[in-house]
Amino acid sequence: MSPRKMRLVVDNIRGKRVEDALVILKYTNKEAAVWLEKLLLSAINNWTQKAETDSDDYELYIKTAMVDPGGIIYRFLPAPQGRAYRVRKRRNHVTIVVANKVALDSEA
Repeated sequence: MSPRKMRLVVDNIRGKRVEDALVILKYTNKEAAVWLEKLLLSAINNWTQKAETDSDDYELYIKTAMVDPGGIIYRFLPAPQGRAYRVRKRRNHVTIVVANKVALDSEA
């Protein structure tokens, strides 16, 4: 998926609470929302494993969400008069950082 299409959905969830972002992604009618929902659930799970506690006790939010362009795969389609049209299949790299607004007990 192209970075431009992915950014349209990422802009909707940047800075939101995790619960609100999951609801937004669930009801967004774009393919990028399905991919981002899986990625966000993975980020929440990673935070939970790193903090060694349950994420329900804390107020998680999306601290950083950015989309960078990835590699481009080039394909060719036949065109009239022996020519070929180049098709660029774009890819992207999505970075989501989940943080906690409430301080952890171990940090206090």
